[in-house]
Amino acid sequence: MTADRWGDPAATLAAGRDLVGYGGRPPAVAWPDGARVAVSLVLNVEEGAESSVLSGDPASETFLSEIIGAAPFADRHMSMESLYEYGSRAGFWRVLGVLDEFDVPATMFAVARALQLNPAAVEALAGSRHEVACHGLRWISYQEVDVETERAHLAEAVRVQTELLGAPPVGWYTGRDSPHTRALVVEHGGFAYDSDSYADDLPYWTRVDDTDHLVVPYTLDTNDMRFTTAQGFHTAEHFATYCRDAFDALWREGSDAPKMLSIGLHGRIIGRPARIDGLRRFLDHVLGHDDVWVCRRRDIAAHWAEHVPPPDVDAVAEEEDR
Repeated sequence: MTADRWGDPAATLAAGRDLVGYGGRPPAVAWPDGARVAVSLVLNVEEGAESSVLSGDPASETFLSEIIGAAPFADRHMSMESLYEYGSRAGFWRVLGVLDEFDVPATMFAVARALQLNPAAVEALAGSRHEVACHGLRWISYQEVDVETERAHLAEAVRVQTELLGAPPVGWYTGRDSPHTRALVVEHGGFAYDSDSYADDLPYWTRVDDTDHLVVPYTLDTNDMRFTTAQGFHTAEHFATYCRDAFDALWREGSDAPKMLSIGLHGRIIGRPARIDGLRRFLDHVLGHDDVWVCRRRDIAAHWAEHVPPPDVDAVAEEEDR
């Protein structure tokens, strides 16, 4: 590979970018009970951890609310605050009720500060069948946060969650991550996986320094956040149809090789009365199939680690040298 005026491909590869993945040959591993698709429902618990001058931030939140294209205010944005509060006061409980109604487990991407501010949610989640993965200390962008601050935030988030729930998280998802995030996750240790990737329909191993690390990719398309974007969902049926179509495509492909579908949820978004039936319609469709595994992300990670070991680094190097 040679560099040209458009950049050095070798440098791109050396930086850890992998544009090949499984190369059209995904591992022939079976999900439990012969399921074709593993469905991971993810409820993001972020309310109260968003940008706010009350938390020392320079401006109010602008992301993922009913106010599309919100402007940042250098003071409290009362409407934005109340939209987020809806998620913790009402939407969270509505989504939890649907999960109970359909008797399915989920993974919570929970921001530590949001848990601190909502003891009722902590009480509901502690000891429940749902996984509580760590979604960082604050629901802010870490893209331009210095590495020492991000490291400290990661450690504090784990400490807070362990204190509140009695056990440390095994999954991590920053969401608004930085180029340092994955290395910091591996450096901290104790995580079975992270989900700061949208690169595949299956888990995959990556190498961080000398450590094999499992990634369980997430999604931004089968995600209720698209209710809050200019080009996105407008009704519960739009959400249900889009998610059903994704499931159906993966279910067909899953007859030959396993597939995974993530569904992203937020209490302040899908938890609105006009949208919640979109989740019900999707779950009703999924549970109409016998060969489906609705599970937590930690279960997917454990199954993958057991059946798909990390690649042999020396063997891969030899193959690349040929």
